[in-house]
Amino acid sequence: MTDTGKQSPSPEDGAVIGIDLGTTNSSAAVMTENGPVVLRDQNGAALLPSVVTFVEGGGQLVGREARAMILDCPERTVFSIKRLIGRAGEELEEEIQRLPYPVVQGERGLARVRLDGRDHSPEEISALILRQIRDTAEQAMSANVTGAVITVPAYFDDAQRQATKDAAELAGLKCLRIVNEPTAASLAYGISGDRDGTVLVYDLGGGTFDVSVLQIQDGVFRVLATAGNTHLGGDDFDRLLSDRIFETLHGRALQDGSPDPYVKQAIRRSAEGLKIRLSDEESARLEIDLVGSESATLEITRDEFEQLIAPLVMETMACCRRAIEDAGVSFDGLDEVVLVGGSTRVPMVRRELEKLTGRQPHTEVDPDLAVALGAAIQADILAGGNRSVLLLDVIPLSLGLETMGGVVSKLVLRNSTIPASHTEEFSTQVDNQTAVEINIYQGEREKIEHCRKLGAFKLTGVPPAPAGFPRIEVTFLVDADGVLHVRARETRTQIEAGIQVVPSFGLSRDEVRQMMLDSLENAGEDMQARESVELRNKAGAMARGTRKALELADLPPDQTYSVKKAVRAVEKALDEGGDAEALREPVEELSRLTAQIADDVVSSAVSKALLGGDS
Repeated sequence: MTDTGKQSPSPEDGAVIGIDLGTTNSSAAVMTENGPVVLRDQNGAALLPSVVTFVEGGGQLVGREARAMILDCPERTVFSIKRLIGRAGEELEEEIQRLPYPVVQGERGLARVRLDGRDHSPEEISALILRQIRDTAEQAMSANVTGAVITVPAYFDDAQRQATKDAAELAGLKCLRIVNEPTAASLAYGISGDRDGTVLVYDLGGGTFDVSVLQIQDGVFRVLATAGNTHLGGDDFDRLLSDRIFETLHGRALQDGSPDPYVKQAIRRSAEGLKIRLSDEESARLEIDLVGSESATLEITRDEFEQLIAPLVMETMACCRRAIEDAGVSFDGLDEVVLVGGSTRVPMVRRELEKLTGRQPHTEVDPDLAVALGAAIQADILAGGNRSVLLLDVIPLSLGLETMGGVVSKLVLRNSTIPASHTEEFSTQVDNQTAVEINIYQGEREKIEHCRKLGAFKLTGVPPAPAGFPRIEVTFLVDADGVLHVRARETRTQIEAGIQVVPSFGLSRDEVRQMMLDSLENAGEDMQARESVELRNKAGAMARGTRKALELADLPPDQTYSVKKAVRAVEKALDEGGDAEALREPVEELSRLTAQIADDVVSSAVSKALLGGDS
């Protein structure tokens, strides 16, 4: 696919795009006359790292620039925020311990990133990534972007979906539709050619896993079933390798067993590099220089790596079996298997999936880009473009309400096609009861303590009557985004109450409105002054980080000279009080040079950081 072409019709208020908001990387695409194309930045890159650095003194770096600061500012660089969105802090205790940046429980127990005495919600941080994607898209298209179809893991619950919509709103984007990632990928795969049949989409990304079974016929994409785990992905493969690195160094450099944030980030980078190399090589070696001439070496074979990740890979296969069973088909009945997500490049994943399904997976669509391409197709449909395609998605988890004895009465079952609506009649539990509290839950278990509470509201004004006499109709409506609306009505008096469920783990409407007001106020500031401040912050951080990296790395003299020269140029521009124009060229040159040496620095950086940094 090319990256040029005329955009399809869009709403009068601006263009619409498809966005894959990923755990590790994010991307955007748009529909053209020649089909969906990925939108690339000025350097030709399609993927934006889902990373944000909060620069000391104010401002943020997003994407590739933030990822370059991951070793210099480990406590201020936020990654994998998608694993925190829509989640309570108590759900993430094990995850939080592994993160180098500080995560706390904020109001209502919500997960928050605490920096400089301020708590940042995952929605706010995700909005920074979405805003950068929007800006990149506008530059690539030379048009204003106001609307988007945004993808989420199929197994995201209501809280996580609503949180994603809130992030889009904070980024100044109208979220036209939330689409499940494997469903979007199937659109990218099946939009061209004769692709009718039953398809299994296996989506293993950096932080989440989904599998969906779809039936494609005459332009209708019907999801039959979905399963997955929103807390399993390539990050977990990296974690297992990180543990091996810690084991290798423990006792030599980790006497207290509690590495600092710098060490955590450095080892995480090393582990990610090992994983990538083991996808292409039978073994990989990591050498870490210690004090003097002493060194530590970790050599791991692909077989050893596969033994480490086998339980996780087998868990994904169990999800495939469950999805096939729920869909009412068999593996023999599959026509195609499609791979999505960068972690599907791991050979064991492809081998086990082919063994399970009896089908060689399709890889002709880049697994990193398929989701964004599919989202662009759906965005085009909603913008009035291609009407020959119909997408029928499903609800990932059952929805219901609490009844007597703490039991969940399910009104909308998992894998129901959306939009979906169901009404049931209930009554009071005690005599002369005049108010009924509706407690809404999501999950597959029978008791409320095993399910997730999404919200609650009261129906008041019920006429006093013996228990069991009043008739109260409760309606659950799941819209096309998978977002839940609940209404209750007393049939004799026609008294009604209801809510669009704002999950207890999401932002309140007042919080979203206040954040939007703050954003509008900031937009009125002098943009040139803001750019200058942020660029000065970035320049200072890069110069400090590069000098520290050079102390830790053993680079060839000519390379060291070039980098030091670039650092001096940046420092000179800073000392002279240069504005954004004066800083831009030296900062870009330093960024280019440091990007080339980043991988060379990591191994040495790990060793000296483990041993106390400046020793």
